[in-house]
Amino acid sequence: MGKNNALLDEATINAAVAGESWAVDKVVEHYSDEINRLCTIEKKQPNGSIKKIVDEDMRQAITMKLIESLSSFDAE
Repeated sequence: MGKNNALLDEATINAAVAGESWAVDKVVEHYSDEINRLCTIEKKQPNGSIKKIVDEDMRQAITMKLIESLSSFDAE
């Protein structure tokens, strides 16, 4: 999860489901570490070493899917 393991509060979740931009931003930030972890790939460098990088296209796709999913979340 995000910067800490605390759960998001109910008011933030309800506001995010309602489309409030501040709340959507808070949800995305909460899951940013996990999204980055899922999108980390190993890329071979010219010298033969392996470098771990975050695949930006994949990160954007997962973030957009999270945002799109908020509107169908049943908060009740």
